[in-house]
Amino acid sequence: MVTLTTLPDLRTEGDIKTLVDTAFSKANDDELLAPLCHAVARVHWPRHLTSLYDYWSNALLGTTRYQEGQLVPLHSALPVKGPHFQRWAEVLQRTVEEKFAGSKAEEAIHKVATLASNSRAA
Repeated sequence: MVTLTTLPDLRTEGDIKTLVDTAFSKANDDELLAPLCHAVARVHWPRHLTSLYDYWSNALLGTTRYQEGQLVPLHSALPVKGPHFQRWAEVLQRTVEEKFAGSKAEEAIHKVATLASNSRAA
């Protein structure tokens, strides 16, 4: 007998933390992204993760901790377009699909696709 496991939707701060932490764990193991992750880690890793928690919490849960442009100083020395950003978007989307299902998960996937599309156009 096959048991189907229903994935949770992205509904809580804990879910946001799981999403970001899991995606960054994968990025740290990714051939293209790992050098960037290590560069960020040396400078301001905890601050970067906190900003990402705030960003995704704002985008998906409607919280107001994220201040527009909060991630800009953290990304100023990183490639935020091109192949690096596209890979990051792939990692993030794959993480959502593996960990979550439901309307908020779909919203996250759409948001990632929009960010990736904007990155290609920039």
